[in-house]
Amino acid sequence: MDTTAPAGYEITTDPARLDRALVHRWLSQDAYWARGRSREKQDLAIDGSLNFAVHEAASGAQVGYARVVTDLATFAWLCDVYIDPSARGRGLGTALAAAVRDHLAPYGLRRILLATADAHGVYAKAGFAPLAHPERWMALGEQ
Repeated sequence: MDTTAPAGYEITTDPARLDRALVHRWLSQDAYWARGRSREKQDLAIDGSLNFAVHEAASGAQVGYARVVTDLATFAWLCDVYIDPSARGRGLGTALAAAVRDHLAPYGLRRILLATADAHGVYAKAGFAPLAHPERWMALGEQ
C-alpha cells in the first residue's frame, strides 16, 4: 500500500522496500528511545509490526521509518518514528504520522497511542493530542 506523501516522496508498507540495516543504524545510533538496540531485537520488532517506510521518489532511497504495534481490532501503538536528518523540515514526519492514521482508519480502532519527548507539534498536525486522562494510564518497565 502506497499512501500520500509530500511531492518527491512516497510512503509504503511494502516489506520488500524496507531497508532493515538502515533502520537499525538510525534507531540504535541516533534515536534516544532505541539507542543501543541490537539488530536481532530490531528485526524481531519489525517482524511483529506493521512497518511504514518513506522513500525519495526519484532515487528510491529510504529517508524515513515508522512502526505500528497493533491487533488491528482495538488498539495501536505508533513507535520508532524516524526521519533521516538530511530529509527533516519537509513535513515528512507529519506525513508519516498521517499515513499511519489513514492506514488504520478502516479498522475502527478505539485508540492509537504514541509517546514523544520532543515532537508534539509534528503529531498534533496529524490529529494526535495529549491524553485526556493520563491519570488512568500505568506502565510496567522503563519509563
